[in-house]
Amino acid sequence: MFKFLTDRDTWQEVFDSLSKNKLRSILTMVGVWWGILLLIGLLGSARGLENAFNRLFGDFATNSVFVWAQSTSKPFQGFQEGRQVKLTLTDAKKVEENVEGIEFIVPRSQSQAMVVRNFLSGTFGINGDYPLLDKVQKKKLIHGRFINQNDMDTNRKVVVISEDVYKQLFEKDVQAIGELIQINSMNFMVIGVFEVGNMNMGPSTDMHIPFTTFQQIYNRGENISWMMITGKPEYNIKQIEEDAKLILRNLNNVHPEDKRAFGSFNLGKEFAKMTGFLSGMQFLTWFVGIATLIAGVFAIGNILLITVKERTKEIGVRRALGATPYEIKRQILVEAVFITLLAGFFGIISGGWILIALDAAFGQGPDATMVNASVSISVVFIALIILVVLGTLIGLIPAFKATSIKPIEALREE
Repeated sequence: MFKFLTDRDTWQEVFDSLSKNKLRSILTMVGVWWGILLLIGLLGSARGLENAFNRLFGDFATNSVFVWAQSTSKPFQGFQEGRQVKLTLTDAKKVEENVEGIEFIVPRSQSQAMVVRNFLSGTFGINGDYPLLDKVQKKKLIHGRFINQNDMDTNRKVVVISEDVYKQLFEKDVQAIGELIQINSMNFMVIGVFEVGNMNMGPSTDMHIPFTTFQQIYNRGENISWMMITGKPEYNIKQIEEDAKLILRNLNNVHPEDKRAFGSFNLGKEFAKMTGFLSGMQFLTWFVGIATLIAGVFAIGNILLITVKERTKEIGVRRALGATPYEIKRQILVEAVFITLLAGFFGIISGGWILIALDAAFGQGPDATMVNASVSISVVFIALIILVVLGTLIGLIPAFKATSIKPIEALREE
């Protein structure tokens, strides 16, 4: 077989067959070209959307839920409807102790603050946070560090600022680490600068100070603004959310059926929806791409059947001169696989150019719709293997048709 494939006469015959009717050969390959282009283009686009989605949620522990207090919608145990509920550190502790499957729980406090440095100022969102926040919502630090336990224990007046705060309060290329800024007329030392992500949960996260410092300077005592609950991977975050809210209703004398008293955003549920959508999109892409390929390959089979009909006399002469049915089949199969692969290669190249164009149009900047829209080498190899298999199978039809022709009848054919 190897000798046959490297034989010059084999390929000369293939090229002669294709060149006899160039337009028909080109139109034959269009179906396969379009199928592989569609497969590469859609798979690359799906990967680009997935990468953009992962970048959007990349800083978060995705199996998480955010819970905050609101006002009640039902009277209960002597309390009027519309009572404002407040969350406390004790609430967070009780939830952590009594809800199964919790990995981390991070109480957080929030406010707005006037920030001044020299003659520059601005109003920004300020958050009192635990060092644990950097585990469940990783900060992309450009300079310095995040809050640590020593900052918490000693109520240090230190702050981690966003890149936007840095640009508004500091001149370009000025080193911010170690510098003092005034937050509500109190001096804080900058210990870190972080890059603002594409997705901020809850309030503006322009600045982070130690949770204990925040509680002290704002006189919050045990009260907190909200809590971030992260579940263990094997637990259902929706169930954790429901259990946490049930405990919070009991702790705060809220009616068991009051749905308004505690607000929440279930990141795990939303993440699951998106990953399900992306998986479905990839499955649909493979289905549509392969279906289009099959249609294109069938077109090649039909054209080869016509070609075999046109070459009846030629096949008869070859049979009369001693060519075996196997040799005739082999030649037809080579033509089928060659046409299929040639169209496939053009499709892969065209699909690659389309992905480059999509990346240039939609993949640039921090708010990119697609990030690195591409397909892996393994996908390309799988597509080529599918083409070879389909080309071989469809080539068997005209191959058997060719060998079914009796030499004496073929020679009589005009």
